Amino acid sequence: MATTHASHPEAARGPGLPPSITPDLLERLAARVSAAPHAVRVTTNAPYTGEPLADLPVSTPADVEAAFARARIAQRSWAATPIDARKRILLRYHDLVLARRDEALDLMQAENGKTRRDAFLEVVDIGVVSRHYARTAAGYLRPRRRRGAVPVLTHTTELRHPKGVVTVISPWNYPLSMAAGDTVPALMAGNAVVQKPDTQTALTALWSMDLMYEAGLPTDVWQMVIGPGSSLGGALMDNADSMMFTGSTATGRRIASDAGRRLISASLELGGKNAMIVLDDADIEKAAEGAVHACFPSAGQLCVSVERLYVAESVRDRFVAAFVARTEKLRIGAAYDYSMDVGSLTTPSQLRTVTEHVDDAVAKGATVLAGGKARPDLGPLFHEPTILTDVTPDMTVHDHETFGPVVSVYSYRDTDEAVARANATPYGLNAVVWTRDGARGRAVAARIHAGTVNVNEAFAAAWGSVDAPMGGMGDSGLGRRHGAEGILKYTEAQTVAHQRVQGFHPPPAITPERWATLLTRALKVMKAVGVR
Repeated sequence: MATTHASHPEAARGPGLPPSITPDLLERLAARVSAAPHAVRVTTNAPYTGEPLADLPVSTPADVEAAFARARIAQRSWAATPIDARKRILLRYHDLVLARRDEALDLMQAENGKTRRDAFLEVVDIGVVSRHYARTAAGYLRPRRRRGAVPVLTHTTELRHPKGVVTVISPWNYPLSMAAGDTVPALMAGNAVVQKPDTQTALTALWSMDLMYEAGLPTDVWQMVIGPGSSLGGALMDNADSMMFTGSTATGRRIASDAGRRLISASLELGGKNAMIVLDDADIEKAAEGAVHACFPSAGQLCVSVERLYVAESVRDRFVAAFVARTEKLRIGAAYDYSMDVGSLTTPSQLRTVTEHVDDAVAKGATVLAGGKARPDLGPLFHEPTILTDVTPDMTVHDHETFGPVVSVYSYRDTDEAVARANATPYGLNAVVWTRDGARGRAVAARIHAGTVNVNEAFAAAWGSVDAPMGGMGDSGLGRRHGAEGILKYTEAQTVAHQRVQGFHPPPAITPERWATLLTRALKVMKAVGVR
Protein backbone atom coordinates (compact mmCIF):
# COMPACT_ATOMS: atom_id res chain seq x y z
CA MET A 1 0.00 0.00 0.00
CA ALA A 2 1.22 3.52 -0.70
CA THR A 3 1.87 5.95 2.11
CA THR A 4 0.73 9.55 2.31
CA HIS A 5 3.10 11.56 4.48
CA ALA A 6 2.28 14.79 6.19
CA SER A 7 4.09 17.83 4.88
CA HIS A 8 4.83 21.20 6.39
CA PRO A 9 2.75 24.07 4.92
CA GLU A 10 5.95 25.85 3.90
CA ALA A 11 7.57 22.72 2.48
CA ALA A 12 5.99 22.61 -0.97
CA ARG A 13 8.90 22.63 -3.43
CA GLY A 14 11.12 23.62 -0.51
CA PRO A 15 11.67 26.86 1.39
CA GLY A 16 14.15 29.55 0.43
CA LEU A 17 17.55 29.78 2.09
CA PRO A 18 17.57 30.85 5.74
CA PRO A 19 18.79 34.38 6.59
CA SER A 20 22.05 33.10 8.11
CA ILE A 21 23.32 32.02 4.68
CA THR A 22 24.28 35.45 3.44
CA PRO A 23 26.32 36.42 0.37
CA ASP A 24 29.08 37.56 2.73
CA LEU A 25 29.20 34.13 4.41
CA LEU A 26 29.28 32.32 1.07
CA GLU A 27 32.04 34.59 -0.22
CA ARG A 28 34.12 34.17 2.95
CA LEU A 29 33.87 30.38 2.84
CA ALA A 30 34.64 30.20 -0.88
CA ALA A 31 37.77 32.26 -0.23
CA ARG A 32 38.99 29.48 2.07
CA VAL A 33 39.39 27.08 -0.88
CA SER A 34 43.00 26.47 -1.92
CA ALA A 35 42.70 27.49 -5.56
CA ALA A 36 44.16 30.02 -7.99
CA PRO A 37 42.65 33.55 -7.97
CA HIS A 38 40.96 33.10 -11.34
CA ALA A 39 40.04 29.43 -10.98
CA VAL A 40 37.18 27.81 -12.84
CA ARG A 41 34.03 27.95 -10.70
CA VAL A 42 31.44 25.29 -9.93
CA THR A 43 27.86 25.85 -8.76
CA THR A 44 26.15 23.61 -6.23
CA ASN A 45 22.37 23.32 -5.87
CA ALA A 46 20.12 23.14 -2.83
CA PRO A 47 18.43 19.70 -2.64
CA TYR A 48 15.20 21.16 -1.21
CA THR A 49 14.55 23.27 -4.30
CA GLY A 50 17.13 22.46 -6.97
CA GLU A 51 18.04 26.15 -7.03
CA PRO A 52 21.69 27.34 -7.15
CA LEU A 53 23.32 27.56 -3.74
CA ALA A 54 27.07 28.20 -3.87
CA ASP A 55 29.65 29.30 -6.41
CA LEU A 56 33.00 27.71 -5.53
CA PRO A 57 36.48 27.82 -7.08
CA VAL A 58 37.74 24.51 -8.44
CA SER A 59 41.24 23.45 -7.43
CA THR A 60 43.72 21.97 -9.88
CA PRO A 61 46.41 19.34 -9.24
CA ALA A 62 48.88 22.24 -9.11
CA ASP A 63 46.77 23.84 -6.36
CA VAL A 64 46.89 20.57 -4.44
CA GLU A 65 50.69 20.45 -4.79
CA ALA A 66 50.93 24.01 -3.52
CA ALA A 67 48.64 23.26 -0.58
CA PHE A 68 50.84 20.34 0.46
CA ALA A 69 53.97 22.49 0.17
CA ARG A 70 52.48 25.09 2.51
CA ALA A 71 51.17 22.40 4.83
CA ARG A 72 54.61 20.78 5.20
CA ILE A 73 56.11 24.05 6.32
CA ALA A 74 53.27 24.73 8.75
CA GLN A 75 53.30 21.17 10.11
CA ARG A 76 56.84 21.43 11.44
CA SER A 77 55.99 24.22 13.85
CA TRP A 78 52.57 22.72 14.61
CA ALA A 79 54.18 19.42 15.62
CA ALA A 80 56.49 21.37 17.93
CA THR A 81 53.53 23.16 19.54
CA PRO A 82 52.97 21.85 23.09
CA ILE A 83 49.99 19.57 23.25
CA ASP A 84 48.38 21.76 25.91
CA ALA A 85 48.33 24.61 23.39
CA ARG A 86 46.71 22.35 20.80
CA LYS A 87 44.19 21.32 23.45
CA ARG A 88 43.21 24.92 24.14
CA ILE A 89 42.60 25.55 20.44
CA LEU A 90 40.43 22.47 20.16
CA LEU A 91 38.36 23.36 23.21
CA ARG A 92 37.79 26.86 21.81
CA TYR A 93 36.69 25.21 18.57
CA HIS A 94 34.30 23.02 20.58
CA ASP A 95 32.72 26.12 22.10
CA LEU A 96 32.45 27.91 18.75
CA VAL A 97 30.71 24.96 17.08
CA LEU A 98 28.11 24.85 19.85
CA ALA A 99 27.68 28.62 19.98
CA ARG A 100 27.16 28.85 16.23
CA ARG A 101 25.12 25.67 15.89
CA ASP A 102 22.22 27.30 14.04
CA GLU A 103 24.57 28.50 11.32
CA ALA A 104 25.93 24.98 11.00
CA LEU A 105 22.44 23.48 10.89
CA ASP A 106 21.33 25.90 8.18
CA LEU A 107 24.36 25.08 6.04
CA MET A 108 23.97 21.33 6.42
CA GLN A 109 20.28 21.46 5.56
CA ALA A 110 20.84 23.76 2.60
CA GLU A 111 23.61 21.58 1.13
CA ASN A 112 22.50 18.08 2.12
CA GLY A 113 18.72 18.29 2.41
CA LYS A 114 18.53 16.46 5.73
CA THR A 115 16.19 17.45 8.54
CA ARG A 116 17.26 19.77 11.32
CA ARG A 117 17.05 16.90 13.80
CA ASP A 118 19.53 14.86 11.80
CA ALA A 119 21.81 17.86 11.27
CA PHE A 120 21.84 18.56 15.00
CA LEU A 121 23.27 15.09 15.65
CA GLU A 122 26.34 16.17 13.67
CA VAL A 123 26.84 19.20 15.89
CA VAL A 124 26.58 16.95 18.95
CA ASP A 125 29.01 14.50 17.38
CA ILE A 126 31.69 17.13 16.75
CA GLY A 127 31.23 18.55 20.24
CA VAL A 128 31.80 15.10 21.73
CA VAL A 129 34.74 14.20 19.45
CA SER A 130 36.58 17.50 19.87
CA ARG A 131 36.18 17.44 23.65
CA HIS A 132 37.31 13.82 23.82
CA TYR A 133 40.51 14.28 21.84
CA ALA A 134 41.31 17.62 23.46
CA ARG A 135 41.30 15.94 26.86
CA THR A 136 42.72 12.52 26.00
CA ALA A 137 45.32 13.16 23.29
CA ALA A 138 48.09 13.78 25.80
CA GLY A 139 47.44 10.36 27.31
CA TYR A 140 47.20 8.59 23.96
CA LEU A 141 50.40 10.19 22.67
CA ARG A 142 52.60 10.24 25.77
CA PRO A 143 55.90 8.33 25.79
CA ARG A 144 55.35 4.86 27.24
CA ARG A 145 57.86 2.71 29.04
CA ARG A 146 57.95 -0.76 27.54
CA ARG A 147 59.44 -3.93 28.91
CA GLY A 148 63.07 -4.13 27.85
CA ALA A 149 64.87 -7.09 26.31
CA VAL A 150 66.79 -7.69 29.54
CA PRO A 151 65.22 -6.72 32.87
CA VAL A 152 66.92 -3.67 34.45
CA LEU A 153 69.62 -3.53 31.78
CA THR A 154 67.37 -2.45 28.85
CA HIS A 155 65.47 0.84 29.11
CA THR A 156 62.81 0.85 26.35
CA THR A 157 60.42 3.69 25.45
CA GLU A 158 57.69 3.89 22.80
CA LEU A 159 57.33 7.34 21.22
CA ARG A 160 54.62 8.63 18.90
CA HIS A 161 55.43 11.01 16.05
CA PRO A 162 52.91 12.64 13.67
CA LYS A 163 52.76 11.19 10.17
CA GLY A 164 53.24 14.63 8.59
CA VAL A 165 50.52 15.79 6.19
CA VAL A 166 47.33 13.73 6.13
CA THR A 167 44.88 13.66 3.24
CA VAL A 168 41.25 13.54 4.39
CA ILE A 169 38.62 12.81 1.73
CA SER A 170 35.16 13.32 3.21
CA PRO A 171 31.68 12.56 1.78
CA TRP A 172 28.48 14.54 1.34
CA ASN A 173 26.14 12.56 3.56
CA TYR A 174 27.45 13.77 6.96
CA PRO A 175 29.32 16.91 5.94
CA LEU A 176 30.27 18.15 9.44
CA SER A 177 30.84 14.82 11.20
CA MET A 178 33.00 13.38 8.44
CA ALA A 179 34.90 16.58 7.59
CA ALA A 180 35.78 17.60 11.14
CA GLY A 181 35.50 14.30 13.00
CA ASP A 182 38.41 12.73 11.14
CA THR A 183 40.47 15.93 11.02
CA VAL A 184 40.35 16.71 14.75
CA PRO A 185 42.47 13.73 15.90
CA ALA A 186 44.89 14.21 12.99
CA LEU A 187 45.48 17.80 14.11
CA MET A 188 45.76 16.86 17.78
CA ALA A 189 48.43 14.30 16.86
CA GLY A 190 50.53 17.10 15.35
CA ASN A 191 49.74 16.61 11.66
CA ALA A 192 48.70 19.09 9.04
CA VAL A 193 45.67 18.20 6.90
CA VAL A 194 44.85 18.73 3.23
CA GLN A 195 41.20 17.85 2.79
CA LYS A 196 38.93 17.31 -0.19
CA PRO A 197 35.29 17.36 0.86
CA ASP A 198 32.59 16.41 -1.59
CA THR A 199 31.82 19.53 -3.61
CA GLN A 200 28.08 19.29 -2.92
CA THR A 201 28.62 19.86 0.83
CA ALA A 202 31.88 21.81 0.75
CA LEU A 203 30.37 24.84 2.50
CA THR A 204 29.87 22.92 5.75
CA ALA A 205 33.44 21.61 5.66
CA LEU A 206 34.79 25.09 4.91
CA TRP A 207 32.70 26.51 7.74
CA SER A 208 34.22 23.99 10.13
CA MET A 209 37.75 24.84 9.01
CA ASP A 210 36.98 28.55 9.29
CA LEU A 211 35.94 28.06 12.92
CA MET A 212 39.10 26.11 13.69
CA TYR A 213 41.17 29.06 12.47
CA GLU A 214 39.02 31.40 14.53
CA ALA A 215 39.84 29.18 17.51
CA GLY A 216 43.56 29.79 16.93
CA LEU A 217 44.85 27.14 14.52
CA PRO A 218 48.02 28.45 12.82
CA THR A 219 47.86 29.34 9.13
CA ASP A 220 48.08 26.50 6.59
CA VAL A 221 47.81 23.66 9.12
CA TRP A 222 44.39 22.73 7.69
CA GLN A 223 43.70 23.39 4.01
CA MET A 224 40.86 22.48 1.70
CA VAL A 225 40.74 21.78 -2.02
CA ILE A 226 37.61 21.43 -4.13
CA GLY A 227 37.19 19.38 -7.29
CA PRO A 228 36.44 15.94 -8.71
CA GLY A 229 38.42 12.97 -7.48
CA SER A 230 39.23 12.06 -11.07
CA SER A 231 41.22 15.29 -11.33
CA LEU A 232 42.65 15.72 -7.83
CA GLY A 233 42.95 12.14 -6.60
CA GLY A 234 46.44 11.55 -7.96
CA ALA A 235 47.93 14.65 -6.35
CA LEU A 236 46.13 13.98 -3.06
CA MET A 237 47.54 10.46 -2.94
CA ASP A 238 51.04 11.19 -4.22
CA ASN A 239 51.69 13.91 -1.64
CA ALA A 240 50.04 12.31 1.40
CA ASP A 241 51.82 10.74 4.35
CA SER A 242 48.56 9.04 5.32
CA MET A 243 45.07 8.74 3.80
CA MET A 244 41.70 8.97 5.51
CA PHE A 245 38.79 8.20 3.17
CA THR A 246 35.07 7.78 3.71
CA GLY A 247 33.03 6.73 0.70
CA SER A 248 32.22 3.87 -1.62
CA THR A 249 33.84 0.45 -1.44
CA ALA A 250 34.88 0.65 -5.11
CA THR A 251 36.79 3.90 -4.57
CA GLY A 252 38.18 2.61 -1.29
CA ARG A 253 39.73 -0.37 -3.07
CA ARG A 254 41.52 1.94 -5.51
CA ILE A 255 42.81 4.11 -2.68
CA ALA A 256 44.01 1.05 -0.76
CA SER A 257 45.86 -0.15 -3.84
CA ASP A 258 47.49 3.23 -4.41
CA ALA A 259 48.40 3.55 -0.73
CA GLY A 260 49.99 0.10 -0.89
CA ARG A 261 52.03 1.18 -3.89
CA ARG A 262 53.31 4.18 -1.91
CA LEU A 263 53.63 2.23 1.35
CA ILE A 264 51.59 4.76 3.30
CA SER A 265 48.79 4.02 5.75
CA ALA A 266 45.16 4.29 4.70
CA SER A 267 42.07 4.27 6.92
CA LEU A 268 38.91 3.56 4.93
CA GLU A 269 35.30 3.66 6.05
CA LEU A 270 33.29 2.23 3.18
CA GLY A 271 29.84 0.87 2.35
CA GLY A 272 27.45 -1.27 4.32
CA LYS A 273 24.33 -3.41 4.02
CA ASN A 274 23.51 -3.28 7.70
CA ALA A 275 21.17 -5.71 9.45
CA MET A 276 18.83 -5.42 12.42
CA ILE A 277 17.71 -8.57 14.26
CA VAL A 278 14.50 -8.47 16.28
CA LEU A 279 14.63 -11.37 18.73
CA ASP A 280 11.49 -13.20 19.81
CA ASP A 281 11.52 -11.60 23.27
CA ALA A 282 11.79 -7.99 22.02
CA ASP A 283 9.45 -5.26 23.20
CA ILE A 284 7.61 -4.87 19.89
CA GLU A 285 6.64 -1.23 20.26
CA LYS A 286 10.14 -0.17 21.23
CA ALA A 287 11.71 -2.32 18.52
CA ALA A 288 9.40 -0.80 15.88
CA GLU A 289 10.30 2.71 17.02
CA GLY A 290 13.97 1.69 17.04
CA ALA A 291 13.66 0.42 13.47
CA VAL A 292 12.36 3.80 12.31
CA HIS A 293 15.41 5.47 13.83
CA ALA A 294 17.70 2.80 12.39
CA CYS A 295 16.40 2.92 8.80
CA PHE A 296 15.39 6.48 7.92
CA PRO A 297 17.77 9.06 9.47
CA SER A 298 19.15 11.50 6.89
CA ALA A 299 16.74 9.90 4.41
CA GLY A 300 18.69 6.65 4.76
CA GLN A 301 21.89 8.29 3.50
CA LEU A 302 23.89 7.05 6.46
CA CYS A 303 26.63 4.46 6.26
CA VAL A 304 25.46 2.77 9.48
CA SER A 305 21.71 2.81 8.78
CA VAL A 306 19.78 -0.47 8.53
CA GLU A 307 18.67 -1.83 5.13
CA ARG A 308 17.93 -5.47 6.16
CA LEU A 309 15.53 -6.30 8.98
CA TYR A 310 15.28 -9.88 10.31
CA VAL A 311 12.32 -10.57 12.60
CA ALA A 312 11.51 -13.74 14.54
CA GLU A 313 8.55 -15.54 12.94
CA SER A 314 6.64 -15.59 16.23
CA VAL A 315 6.53 -11.77 16.43
CA ARG A 316 6.78 -10.84 12.76
CA ASP A 317 3.16 -9.82 12.14
CA ARG A 318 2.95 -7.67 15.27
CA PHE A 319 6.30 -6.04 14.58
CA VAL A 320 5.55 -5.29 10.91
CA ALA A 321 2.20 -3.73 11.80
CA ALA A 322 3.81 -1.48 14.41
CA PHE A 323 6.72 -0.57 12.12
CA VAL A 324 4.49 0.28 9.16
CA ALA A 325 2.17 2.36 11.36
CA ARG A 326 5.08 4.44 12.65
CA THR A 327 6.58 4.84 9.20
CA GLU A 328 3.29 6.08 7.76
CA LYS A 329 3.17 8.82 10.40
CA LEU A 330 6.59 10.25 9.52
CA ARG A 331 6.48 13.84 8.33
CA ILE A 332 8.48 14.22 5.13
CA GLY A 333 9.33 17.63 3.76
CA ALA A 334 11.63 20.63 3.70
CA ALA A 335 11.79 23.03 6.64
CA TYR A 336 14.57 24.89 8.44
CA ASP A 337 13.12 23.94 11.82
CA TYR A 338 12.52 20.75 13.78
CA SER A 339 9.09 19.99 12.29
CA MET A 340 10.13 17.33 9.76
CA ASP A 341 11.06 13.68 10.43
CA VAL A 342 12.50 12.84 6.99
CA GLY A 343 14.20 15.22 4.60
CA SER A 344 15.38 15.11 1.02
CA LEU A 345 17.90 12.96 -0.75
CA THR A 346 20.98 14.96 -1.66
CA THR A 347 21.72 14.33 -5.33
CA PRO A 348 19.78 13.32 -8.45
CA SER A 349 21.96 10.23 -8.79
CA GLN A 350 20.96 9.10 -5.31
CA LEU A 351 17.28 9.51 -6.14
CA ARG A 352 17.82 7.45 -9.30
CA THR A 353 19.48 4.66 -7.29
CA VAL A 354 16.66 4.54 -4.74
CA THR A 355 13.99 4.59 -7.43
CA GLU A 356 15.72 1.89 -9.49
CA HIS A 357 16.14 -0.40 -6.47
CA VAL A 358 12.48 -0.09 -5.47
CA ASP A 359 11.15 -0.43 -9.03
CA ASP A 360 13.33 -3.46 -9.70
CA ALA A 361 12.14 -5.15 -6.52
CA VAL A 362 8.48 -4.48 -7.24
CA ALA A 363 8.81 -5.68 -10.85
CA LYS A 364 10.25 -8.96 -9.57
CA GLY A 365 7.54 -9.59 -6.99
CA ALA A 366 8.40 -7.61 -3.85
CA THR A 367 5.54 -6.14 -1.82
CA VAL A 368 5.53 -2.50 -0.77
CA LEU A 369 4.26 -2.18 2.80
CA ALA A 370 4.87 1.56 3.10
CA GLY A 371 6.11 4.33 0.83
CA GLY A 372 7.51 3.20 -2.47
CA LYS A 373 7.64 6.34 -4.56
CA ALA A 374 9.32 9.68 -5.10
CA ARG A 375 7.59 12.87 -3.96
CA PRO A 376 8.25 15.60 -6.52
CA ASP A 377 5.37 17.58 -5.02
CA LEU A 378 7.62 18.26 -2.02
CA GLY A 379 10.84 18.92 -3.90
CA PRO A 380 12.98 17.50 -6.68
CA LEU A 381 14.78 14.86 -4.60
CA PHE A 382 12.29 13.59 -2.03
CA HIS A 383 11.43 9.90 -1.70
CA GLU A 384 9.06 8.29 0.76
CA PRO A 385 10.44 6.04 3.51
CA THR A 386 9.86 2.60 2.04
CA ILE A 387 9.35 -0.83 3.60
CA LEU A 388 9.56 -3.89 1.33
CA THR A 389 8.88 -7.56 1.94
CA ASP A 390 8.99 -10.69 -0.22
CA VAL A 391 12.46 -9.58 -1.34
CA THR A 392 14.45 -12.32 -3.10
CA PRO A 393 18.14 -12.68 -4.01
CA ASP A 394 17.54 -11.82 -7.67
CA MET A 395 16.50 -8.29 -6.70
CA THR A 396 19.17 -5.58 -6.62
CA VAL A 397 18.01 -4.31 -3.24
CA HIS A 398 18.67 -7.73 -1.66
CA ASP A 399 22.47 -7.47 -1.60
CA HIS A 400 23.45 -4.03 -2.88
CA GLU A 401 23.63 -0.92 -0.72
CA THR A 402 20.77 1.44 -1.55
CA PHE A 403 21.87 4.34 0.64
CA GLY A 404 18.37 5.70 0.84
CA PRO A 405 15.14 5.36 2.86
CA VAL A 406 14.49 1.73 1.91
CA VAL A 407 14.47 -1.36 4.13
CA SER A 408 13.60 -4.99 3.39
CA VAL A 409 11.89 -7.12 6.06
CA TYR A 410 12.57 -10.87 6.37
CA SER A 411 11.55 -13.46 8.94
CA TYR A 412 13.62 -16.23 10.56
CA ARG A 413 13.00 -19.36 12.62
CA ASP A 414 15.80 -19.37 15.21
CA THR A 415 18.71 -17.23 16.35
CA ASP A 416 21.33 -19.23 14.48
CA GLU A 417 19.48 -18.57 11.23
CA ALA A 418 19.17 -14.85 12.04
CA VAL A 419 22.89 -14.52 12.71
CA ALA A 420 23.80 -16.51 9.59
CA ARG A 421 21.58 -14.33 7.40
CA ALA A 422 22.85 -11.11 8.97
CA ASN A 423 26.39 -12.28 8.21
CA ALA A 424 25.59 -13.36 4.63
CA THR A 425 27.13 -10.23 3.11
CA PRO A 426 30.66 -9.11 2.21
CA TYR A 427 30.00 -5.95 4.22
CA GLY A 428 30.44 -5.60 7.96
CA LEU A 429 29.92 -2.06 9.21
CA ASN A 430 27.07 -1.83 11.71
CA ALA A 431 24.29 -4.04 13.09
CA VAL A 432 21.43 -3.83 15.58
CA VAL A 433 19.96 -6.41 17.96
CA TRP A 434 16.65 -5.83 19.74
CA THR A 435 15.72 -7.84 22.86
CA ARG A 436 14.44 -7.51 26.42
CA ASP A 437 17.44 -9.52 27.65
CA GLY A 438 20.61 -7.41 27.55
CA ALA A 439 22.94 -10.35 28.17
CA ARG A 440 21.33 -12.31 25.36
CA GLY A 441 21.53 -9.31 23.06
CA ARG A 442 25.24 -8.82 23.75
CA ALA A 443 25.89 -12.52 23.13
CA VAL A 444 24.14 -12.37 19.76
CA ALA A 445 25.93 -9.11 18.93
CA ALA A 446 29.31 -10.76 19.48
CA ARG A 447 28.46 -13.30 16.75
CA ILE A 448 27.72 -10.69 14.09
CA HIS A 449 30.44 -9.83 11.59
CA ALA A 450 30.35 -6.05 11.97
CA GLY A 451 32.67 -3.42 13.40
CA THR A 452 29.93 -1.98 15.62
CA VAL A 453 26.79 -3.65 16.97
CA ASN A 454 24.14 -1.81 18.98
CA VAL A 455 21.78 -3.55 21.36
CA ASN A 456 18.41 -1.78 21.68
CA GLU A 457 19.66 1.26 19.79
CA ALA A 458 20.10 2.09 16.12
CA PHE A 459 23.67 3.38 15.83
CA ALA A 460 24.20 6.29 18.21
CA ALA A 461 25.20 4.12 21.18
CA ALA A 462 28.26 2.70 19.42
CA TRP A 463 29.02 5.82 17.37
CA GLY A 464 28.74 8.07 20.42
CA SER A 465 31.05 5.86 22.49
CA VAL A 466 34.03 7.82 21.21
CA ASP A 467 36.44 6.12 23.60
CA ALA A 468 35.81 2.90 21.62
CA PRO A 469 36.89 2.19 18.01
CA MET A 470 34.41 2.51 15.12
CA GLY A 471 34.93 1.03 11.66
CA GLY A 472 34.11 -1.80 9.31
CA MET A 473 35.03 -5.39 8.58
CA GLY A 474 35.25 -7.00 5.14
CA ASP A 475 34.12 -4.74 2.29
CA SER A 476 33.18 -2.04 4.81
CA GLY A 477 36.74 -0.88 5.23
CA LEU A 478 40.07 -0.85 6.99
CA GLY A 479 41.17 0.99 10.11
CA ARG A 480 39.12 2.66 12.81
CA ARG A 481 38.04 6.10 13.91
CA HIS A 482 37.43 7.10 17.55
CA GLY A 483 39.27 5.90 20.65
CA ALA A 484 42.99 5.25 20.77
CA GLU A 485 43.05 3.84 17.23
CA GLY A 486 41.38 6.98 15.91
CA ILE A 487 44.36 9.13 16.83
CA LEU A 488 47.25 6.65 16.88
CA LYS A 489 46.62 5.80 13.20
CA TYR A 490 47.84 9.32 12.44
CA THR A 491 51.19 8.63 14.13
CA GLU A 492 54.35 6.63 13.58
CA ALA A 493 55.45 4.48 16.50
CA GLN A 494 59.12 4.66 17.38
CA THR A 495 60.95 2.42 19.86
CA VAL A 496 64.00 3.83 21.63
CA ALA A 497 65.94 1.15 23.51
CA HIS A 498 68.91 2.06 25.71
CA GLN A 499 71.08 -0.90 26.70
CA ARG A 500 73.08 -0.38 29.89
CA VAL A 501 76.08 -2.12 31.52
CA GLN A 502 76.10 -5.25 29.40
CA GLY A 503 75.10 -5.80 25.78
CA PHE A 504 74.16 -9.00 24.01
CA HIS A 505 77.65 -10.01 22.95
CA PRO A 506 79.80 -11.93 25.43
CA PRO A 507 82.34 -9.93 27.43
CA PRO A 508 86.03 -10.69 26.63
CA ALA A 509 86.46 -13.04 29.60
CA ILE A 510 83.63 -15.40 28.54
CA THR A 511 83.70 -17.72 25.54
CA PRO A 512 80.75 -17.69 23.14
CA GLU A 513 79.84 -21.23 24.19
CA ARG A 514 79.79 -20.29 27.88
CA TRP A 515 77.82 -17.12 27.09
CA ALA A 516 75.18 -19.16 25.26
CA THR A 517 74.84 -21.45 28.28
CA LEU A 518 74.45 -18.49 30.67
CA LEU A 519 71.81 -16.85 28.49
CA THR A 520 69.90 -20.12 28.20
CA ARG A 521 69.83 -20.45 32.00
CA ALA A 522 68.70 -16.84 32.30
CA LEU A 523 65.79 -17.44 29.93
CA LYS A 524 64.68 -20.45 31.98
CA VAL A 525 64.83 -18.43 35.20
CA MET A 526 62.78 -15.61 33.65
CA LYS A 527 60.10 -18.10 32.62
CA ALA A 528 60.09 -19.69 36.06
CA VAL A 529 59.63 -16.38 37.90
CA GLY A 530 56.89 -15.19 35.55
CA VAL A 531 58.72 -12.54 33.52
CA ARG A 532 56.69 -11.73 30.42
